[in-house]
Parts: sequence; structure tokens; C-alpha cells
Amino acid sequence: MRNGPLAALFGATPGRNITVLDLHGVTDKRTFMERCAASLGLPAWFGRNWDALADCLTDLPGEEGTLVLVRRWQEYAAAQPGEWQLVQDVFGHAVDAMPGRLAVLLDLGGSDERVSGGAG
Repeated sequence: MRNGPLAALFGATPGRNITVLDLHGVTDKRTFMERCAASLGLPAWFGRNWDALADCLTDLPGEEGTLVLVRRWQEYAAAQPGEWQLVQDVFGHAVDAMPGRLAVLLDLGGSDERVSGGAG
């Protein structure tokens, strides 16, 4: 995503890749890995395992780095707390390996999500 509210909030720097990883409906590792592959534009060789994800996270596009915003993650975290801890570890290690080039933010939600989520 190069434009829109996230780009405005985090600075629309040419060459910076801003990506939303929306985990709505994700409750297992397979679906999580598929969502990562699609949202992050991971290569065809991505093996859908934790090591492959770690490798791919340190090679995301964006000359000026990548910002990943993880949204609607709470259902996955509640359904698979052990896996969710692995997700945090993998993303955390990738951020540490790419200082200033990779940032991962968790969207904590807001009142509009609570209203729309509860109304359905």
C-alpha cells in the first residue's frame, strides 16, 4: 500500500512498503501462513513454516523498508496462544535482524470494530 491512511500516518516515503496483514477469520497455522503469503507477497517457494516465514520477512520489498500492520489478530491469538507466541517471536527476530528496515505494528482495534463485530 503506497497511499491511503496508513501512508499518511507513517509518511509516504518513496520506496517504503506499507502492508496490512489482516488476520480476520484466522484460527490455525495453515490459514495464517496462507494469509501471510498473500498479504506480504511472499515468493512461490515460501514453505509455509516458521523458518521459511522468518527467512521471507528479512527479504520483503521496499527500498526504504517495510511496515507491516497486523489487524484483527485477536481471534487467532485466543484460538492458538502457543502459535501466536511463535508469530510474535518470528516477527520480533525479523525486526531485530532488520533495524530501521522492518517494523511490525499490532492494531489493537477500535470502537468501530467492536460495534461492527458485535452487530453481526
